[in-house]
Amino acid sequence: MRILITNDDGITAPGLKAAEDIAHELAGPEGEVWVVAPESEQSGVAHCISYTKPMRLNQLGPRRFAVDGSPADCVICAVKHLMADCPPDLVLSGVNRGHNVAEDIVYSGTVGGAMEAAIHRFPAVSLSQYYGPNNLGLDDTFEASRRHGAAAVRKVLKMGFGQRSDPYQLFWNVNFPPIPGDQVRGMRAARQGARPGGAFQIRQDVAPNGRTYFWLTHGKGNIESRPGDDARECAEGWVTVTPLRADLTSEDDLSAAAAALNG
Repeated sequence: MRILITNDDGITAPGLKAAEDIAHELAGPEGEVWVVAPESEQSGVAHCISYTKPMRLNQLGPRRFAVDGSPADCVICAVKHLMADCPPDLVLSGVNRGHNVAEDIVYSGTVGGAMEAAIHRFPAVSLSQYYGPNNLGLDDTFEASRRHGAAAVRKVLKMGFGQRSDPYQLFWNVNFPPIPGDQVRGMRAARQGARPGGAFQIRQDVAPNGRTYFWLTHGKGNIESRPGDDARECAEGWVTVTPLRADLTSEDDLSAAAAALNG
């Protein structure tokens, strides 16, 4: 198996090494693992692409490259240039430092990398490690994702990525809970959740020079989301697996909209 890895935390991020460990386990001794990741952190860039500026591509080692762009840029550089003659069998995006559940999915560069791969019709999985008081003190804060990552991806591979006739290919979002690996309760399919008050708040600070600045701060409320939501299930110790598509159409409302417009 040939596996492409990207992320949004950057080429030096420790979560990228966790993803490489997962990829090598999946690929086996005869497989290949390619890394094409941003040269600096790109958290929160979502599905951004560098459409109005050029990018640099630097090779750091065999099948290892840094791009001064977003995760989606990295995937495009990989599948349309670096790996054009040897396309990946699977794209992994992550392992992100922090969860990507509920509203986070909309902002996440990690999810954006997997989404870009799916748009090009490559099987893709985004991987994120939830952080909390029960794993922040571990020697390896990515212990849960390292221990359960390959098994989770194998499950996803068995479930598949939709039909070739689907306009938008399915991709999967996997989140690992904030606990030691041996305390993980198992895996659960979960819907994209919603937390009260949204994902972000804003904080005002005054700098030493007297100027006022504003910081975005991540809100809380995972446990307050609905049972079955990714935010709640992952917070309660489950590896959550969520099927996603780039199609944002609200199918439930399309017929009513058509009737209203025609009327």
